[in-house]
Amino acid sequence: MNDYQFTTNKVYLEGKVISELTYSHEIFGEAFYNFTIEVPRLSQTMDKLPVTVSERLLPTVDVSLGKIVSIQGQLRSYNKVVEGSNRLILTVFARDIKNIDAISTSPNEIYLDGYICKTPVYRTTPFGREITDILIAVNRPYNKSDYIPAIAWGRNARFSTTLEIGSHIKIWGRIQSRDYEKKLSETEVVKRTAYEVSISKMDKVDD
Repeated sequence: MNDYQFTTNKVYLEGKVISELTYSHEIFGEAFYNFTIEVPRLSQTMDKLPVTVSERLLPTVDVSLGKIVSIQGQLRSYNKVVEGSNRLILTVFARDIKNIDAISTSPNEIYLDGYICKTPVYRTTPFGREITDILIAVNRPYNKSDYIPAIAWGRNARFSTTLEIGSHIKIWGRIQSRDYEKKLSETEVVKRTAYEVSISKMDKVDD
């Protein structure tokens, strides 16, 4: 794997396995599998995050239900047609995975170096908190990019409104999951989970 990618998109997670391995896809004879881990926040809320792992990493780690693992890798995105519409799917792609005895006080960290690819959207919550929604493109080898939604809070939210499409930024934070309901029709509502990066620190890079 290109080392440049690992310097612009870095994830570290610790969590408990809460789903069985399921087959995902195969590339050049190498099979990949998906599973979900539960990662605690300081508030004791749990983020349930999807992980993709190569079969080549599985012989040296136990990913059965209830096991605790640490994962180093990247946050990847791809498009998938779901219920007739195109959806952006996010997953943590594991470069290294191992069993650990306990979860530390810093179990969820991400660093991204990328570019604003959509005009930031500023808003306030019903409780008055300031939020800006951002979409970041992080380059991969072979002219590919990962498109990663992120949320900035407070002063970072205000700062984000000064960013334009093409602005080069670096962000630090954590990956979070968020359940929501989508209304498909007058009588049909589906429950879905969104994944995004909650930003704790950000810098604009003057290229």
